[in-house]
Amino acid sequence: MIDTHVHVYPPDVIRDFEKISEREDYFSLLSHGKVHKWATVEDVIRQMDEDGIQQSWIFGFAFRDLGLCKHCNDYVIESIKKYPDRLKGLAVVPPLDPKAEEEVVRCAERGLIGVGELFPGGQGFDIDDVRQTWRLVAVTQEANMVLLFHTAEPVGHDYPGKGNVGPREAAQFCINHPEAKVIFAHFGGGLWLYELMPEMKRYLKNARYDIAALPWLYKSKILEAVNSAGIMGKFFYGSDFPILSFERYKEAINGLFEKNRDIKKLFVENVEKFLVSER
Repeated sequence: MIDTHVHVYPPDVIRDFEKISEREDYFSLLSHGKVHKWATVEDVIRQMDEDGIQQSWIFGFAFRDLGLCKHCNDYVIESIKKYPDRLKGLAVVPPLDPKAEEEVVRCAERGLIGVGELFPGGQGFDIDDVRQTWRLVAVTQEANMVLLFHTAEPVGHDYPGKGNVGPREAAQFCINHPEAKVIFAHFGGGLWLYELMPEMKRYLKNARYDIAALPWLYKSKILEAVNSAGIMGKFFYGSDFPILSFERYKEAINGLFEKNRDIKKLFVENVEKFLVSER
């Protein structure tokens, strides 16, 4: 089992989060939310053992400040060195920072496989504006890295960090950059529905989606809908740990295992095929 959506925090970020919150509004919003939880890499490994997860993709918090992002990236780099058989790492950067590309290259050279989870709303950039995204896409494509963006459903209840980046913005990103290997978190805010439109299916060829936060957002039948649409192969399991762990997903997933083997693919096969697929 592979979990592609796991947050980790350096111990000193956890310790000093109140001070950091004074200069990072989005971090303050999420870290003071009632559902927020902290996790170090040791917490992640313990939870993986408990849940039977063989590999997790970990990443730090996507700050506006590049220095804080670098600090998180260093922690992720050291963590995958410590647990090379259990972890893969993604880098975080503020995309509009003039030195963001330099940091992406540094992280790629140290073994990280992607960039994310980036927060367009929290970091102040628009994923549907090609003028703001082309440098990020260019450097990640050159380094053969994947991208992971936070997206959310444009309807329904509000919650801290939901943001306003949904299927329209995510679709425009893919129209601007059909070559980019990109994962849209949280079902892409519903973007997957538009895979059924012939023209969008072409633009979304390299797009993937994770199921992070499923227990809070949807009834489990959404996975049956995804499977009926014929696009289960584009979905990955992501827990959003430490906010949620696999235990919360069992009810939504276990019953479907017996009905269709394709459901099982979201835990391993879909991810592995995505990493080795040609751009």
